[in-house]
Amino acid sequence: MTSAPDAAPGPGAKGALTARATDFPRWYQDVVARAELADNGPVRGTMVIRPWGYGIWERLQAALDTRIKEAGADNAYFPLFIPEAYLRLEAEHVEGFSPELAVVTQAGGKELEEPVVVRPTSETVINSYFAKWIQSHRDLPLLINQWANVVRWELRPRLFLRTSEFLWQEGHTAHATRTEARDYALKILSDVYLSTMQGVAAVPVITGHKTVRERFAGAIRTWTCEGMMGDGKALQMGTSHELGQNFAKAFGIQFSDELGAQQYAWQTSWGVSTRLIGAIVMAHGDDFGLRLPPAIAPVEVVVLVVRDDEGVHRAAQSLVADLVAAGHRVRLDDRTDTGFGRRSVAWELKGVPARIEVGPRDLAEGNVTMVTRHDRIKTTVPLGGAVVEVTAALGGTAAALWAEAEAARAARSTAVTTVAEALEAGAQGFATLAWSAVGPEGEDRLAKEAITVRCLQGPDGGLAEDGDDEDSLVAVVGRSY
Repeated sequence: MTSAPDAAPGPGAKGALTARATDFPRWYQDVVARAELADNGPVRGTMVIRPWGYGIWERLQAALDTRIKEAGADNAYFPLFIPEAYLRLEAEHVEGFSPELAVVTQAGGKELEEPVVVRPTSETVINSYFAKWIQSHRDLPLLINQWANVVRWELRPRLFLRTSEFLWQEGHTAHATRTEARDYALKILSDVYLSTMQGVAAVPVITGHKTVRERFAGAIRTWTCEGMMGDGKALQMGTSHELGQNFAKAFGIQFSDELGAQQYAWQTSWGVSTRLIGAIVMAHGDDFGLRLPPAIAPVEVVVLVVRDDEGVHRAAQSLVADLVAAGHRVRLDDRTDTGFGRRSVAWELKGVPARIEVGPRDLAEGNVTMVTRHDRIKTTVPLGGAVVEVTAALGGTAAALWAEAEAARAARSTAVTTVAEALEAGAQGFATLAWSAVGPEGEDRLAKEAITVRCLQGPDGGLAEDGDDEDSLVAVVGRSY
């Protein structure tokens, strides 16, 4: 037997989250706090990632790491502290990061002879070693990835979205030709980032390249993945950069080609961060909390003992064992000293994809109750068939979340022809129009209203090709986090 989801608590109801439609930023803060994802750290702009939030990050990290290795990159680690002089070798890079730098001038009770920068990104320190390691064309391509923390001093912090310290991966590569470098940057964009964001996290994203105004400091082209959040705002979820030969020339990364001539390497860098957790909250969450696709949920199924009863405990423990044997990540909640309603609401807040409630009344008839989190529908299922039912339900969860997010994005995306129209449409979602109708002047006009060009796409809405005329490009604009 299937029943409709419970009605939403009314405005101001005790324990209710702020409604998304009422105050989306407040709703986001409520979910992050009450789903126990993170807390503010002791220093303004820092965060403490709690076990549930870190469990989601571990699942995302594993998915990304597998794909990064399949793309041929190896993991390494580089220092947190970088000589300030390194950043000054690439003028555009240091200029782009100057406002965000944290600089150490004292250590061990003494003034340092040379200040050191706390890593904002690792292009400079990694390239100083690339210059040592690369001598011949036989050393290329060199494909390195690093899992680390970085510090970018944030004036307006928001947990996961903008913090002074965050976790991420950053890839850095060197190639013999620009074509190879460009192809690899796009491979990361599609085979690693797009594959994880859409295929694992079930968040629809658009891809394109940034305008000159918005691209990464020191890059010749920045490719981006842009998601639309539940309030219609854009979130930059990951970027992959063509660096050209800018850093190679600054750091002397040269190799002898097959004819023995000295050439500068062509490079890429790319990264995604714990911001992905914020994206999942805002893209999939509802007025009851977080909703997680099974692939990234620390727990896929929670089995709740409704009441303290010996037979119920045995049935619940047996069901947990069967679910684990079927390959699911399962948690048994038998804390009957805590009210059942309180526990079920807590798991709903955390976004566990499926919940099985085992109580004496259902069990007397050989049944249990299954609740799917994405639609909050309760179904009475036979105890003996619960594993099959749960497996089937989990199999459709990600697709349902994807379809809902994609429909919401489509409803908030509008094709326009002028900057004036883009200002109106971009305040509510994505507006698309010819880049030739915008240009740098139009981009400035949009920026004054806190609307930015999220990316430029080819005439067919896909990635622009090298041969595409700039006048044929399409701009996607909107407000952003």
